[in-house]
Amino acid sequence: MKEWICGRNPVYEALRARRRQAFQLWVAAGADEQGRLAEILAQAAGHNLPVRRVPRQQLDAFSDSHQGVALEVSAYPYAAVQDVLARARKRGEPLFALALDMIQNPQNLGTLLRSAEACGVHGVVIPLARAAGVTPAVVQASAGASEHLLVAQANLAQALATFKDEGEAWVVGLEGSPEARPLERVRLDGPLVLVVGNEGEGMRLLVRKSCDVLVRLPMLGKVESLNAAVAGSIVLYHALQARTRKAEGV
Repeated sequence: MKEWICGRNPVYEALRARRRQAFQLWVAAGADEQGRLAEILAQAAGHNLPVRRVPRQQLDAFSDSHQGVALEVSAYPYAAVQDVLARARKRGEPLFALALDMIQNPQNLGTLLRSAEACGVHGVVIPLARAAGVTPAVVQASAGASEHLLVAQANLAQALATFKDEGEAWVVGLEGSPEARPLERVRLDGPLVLVVGNEGEGMRLLVRKSCDVLVRLPMLGKVESLNAAVAGSIVLYHALQARTRKAEGV
């Protein structure tokens, strides 16, 4: 199965990651081939990749924001839950994973993947069905960060049980309910799996029951809650700070 990735950063990262087979690169005729586009063309030359200069209208069929470049690649290479555990062990670090329960908006998924990659998570787990997968739109929303991440599709409750048993992880669910603890009262510096629920309905009951603790963000304004991707990104960065302080002995 083949698909087209669009946008300069997503295309560059897909070529740099070398996790997918690349078939051909299309570049808008007359595009200024400098900066990131020049880097893409250099990567393409290193891959011995065919490059076609095509009318910009042909690229418009793929995306409204193609930025003058599109790359034909093989399907996204999903990982396994065990791969996430293996990456943590290889790095000699306590497990740091993100589990996304029924995130359906590609922009939200892309944002969370971008934040997860920036925070150094060992992997992300998404459900097998009824949720957004890593589509070209998600790759573009993540600015190509998805190409460097381990993303596993699995039964979420089973994956969380595996992380607890084999990664000795503390599973923290993000929720705005009254029973959730304030963020500053929850330790995030050990083996950790952060769970972010669906944009409207939150976590499913079985996934919620799999959490060791629920955490909520402080809300001082008039808006009741944050977007799932924004809230998840905030907690990921709090966890990164906690892990960094612990590693430095602070």
